[in-house]
Amino acid sequence: MASLKKSGGITCLLIGKFKPMKDFKKSVWNITLLLSVLWLFGCSKGNSDTGSADDFKITGISANATSNKDGFVNANPRQLSITLTFSDAIDPKTVDGNIQLKDNSNTKLALNISYDTGAKTIHVSPADVLGSYTNYSFVIWPNIKSADGTPLFSGKTYSITTSVDSTDKFTRIPYDDLLTLVQRQTFNYFWDFGHPTSGMARERSSSGDVVTTGGTGFGIMAMIVAIERGFISRQEGLDRIQKIVNFLDNKCTKYHGAFSHWINGATGATVPFSQYDDGADLVETSYMFQALLTVQQYFSKPVDAESQLRSQIDRLWRAVEWTWFQKDGEKALYWHWSANYGWKMNMKITGWNEALIVYVLAASSPTYPISKDVYTEGWARYGSITNGRTFYQYLLPLGEDYGGPLFFSHYSFLGLNPKKLKDTYADYWMQNRNHSLINYNYCITNPKSYAGYSADCWGLTASDEKDGYAAHSPTNDNGTITPTAALSAMPYTPDESKKALEFFYYKLGDKIWKNYGFAEAFNLSQGWYSDQYLAIDEGPIILMIENYRSGLLWNTFMSSPYVVNGLGLLGFTTS
Repeated sequence: MASLKKSGGITCLLIGKFKPMKDFKKSVWNITLLLSVLWLFGCSKGNSDTGSADDFKITGISANATSNKDGFVNANPRQLSITLTFSDAIDPKTVDGNIQLKDNSNTKLALNISYDTGAKTIHVSPADVLGSYTNYSFVIWPNIKSADGTPLFSGKTYSITTSVDSTDKFTRIPYDDLLTLVQRQTFNYFWDFGHPTSGMARERSSSGDVVTTGGTGFGIMAMIVAIERGFISRQEGLDRIQKIVNFLDNKCTKYHGAFSHWINGATGATVPFSQYDDGADLVETSYMFQALLTVQQYFSKPVDAESQLRSQIDRLWRAVEWTWFQKDGEKALYWHWSANYGWKMNMKITGWNEALIVYVLAASSPTYPISKDVYTEGWARYGSITNGRTFYQYLLPLGEDYGGPLFFSHYSFLGLNPKKLKDTYADYWMQNRNHSLINYNYCITNPKSYAGYSADCWGLTASDEKDGYAAHSPTNDNGTITPTAALSAMPYTPDESKKALEFFYYKLGDKIWKNYGFAEAFNLSQGWYSDQYLAIDEGPIILMIENYRSGLLWNTFMSSPYVVNGLGLLGFTTS
């Protein structure tokens, strides 16, 4: 056996036992070869990974005054300054191309490079502004040489992650003007991008002829806001809503009075949402009638056009067979029914989620009303709907831990006013406010350390993400922030939502503020910004901001005598 020992730069061979004499010549040859290899690669300067004192090497690095790390975070994208210190003076002719800053696509960025006197220290900065919350690689290749021609002992790669570009992307305006701007520009999705034949809202900005029932309901309510805010005239709003209602009445396929989730906006034919979901969608239908009952109350003038619209809505409203959706008399409502597949989807509407409005409207029906025990058993599950635990010091009356995605506190409450709304199971203002604050505090705590999460950048709800669509929440979080989450929470969290709005607009506006308001979502850890808009996320921004500002939709919907009767039947109090 043999072992190697390094001492004083000279490598020695310690021989424990020789093989028999007949192998002696062969052993001498192997030893001689080994000594030669060790001499060439180790003797003159040693063979440790860090090199000896004679190596030309990097002795220090700092980025924005943070020193000697393999990675740097929260670098200012406008003021990144990197300082490299070497053991010996550098030959500047060998630096070009051997110090690189690369983005995620491996593209090399232009750099400004300067040298201190003596050329042992290099200062490096990007020639252009870097992206916010973007990952970069800073690479030093070993091709750099010292002034006496010695190559760099070892190259090195450092990771650098930027923070937000804190400069304002748009001129500051009064906050009230900003709210109006956001409502107006978001409204353009429903007004300018509405389907030309039906007037209904396209499902998303890339869906062509596919329009959505629930999203159109949100858009109809947005038209009322637009009239009140002066974006369109009352007559323009009336004309567009009449167009939509006529299409629903005369063109759309109906299933026991209910509409499908997706509709062909040119023909009225059902567009299947999935294989077995090719018929009635009771939740989407409820979002539509939340809007139509609001319209019925808003267009209350004793003129022919408004009177005819009210009557047409009333006929559609009375035609919905809510009790049919109890699936052969069960004490629960079911989400879907198909003429082709019957109840195959088999999805019972149970709480807590976004569908409280379904039971409220089903109880409000003048023709097919459900009884209170359908609500008690089907929705509330005899009290199993309750939570009662505390998260971030906020009591959560209902639903899953941490509250789930924030749209639970939006969709049913675009018209249904949670202020003073109570029943056996909850105070609904407390429910929605605390749900929002739990979501907000989770983002501040940021247990998964995602880029950007803060008191200014928060809001988890269902939306697009980089590789698909998901219901984001504190228990299903991948770093995706959706503007509608914090903005639609404005009635519940006005101060926290204001911070988010100003951050989204002034700081990230160059990335996410576009023709129809804020784009769907973004993920700063992934450097991803959506280029899509979804009707169901655009609408609540307009409506909940308005409910915060004036209570318009809440006051109008809650004035419907149908709704008053339905809430009373289910045991709700509103004062």
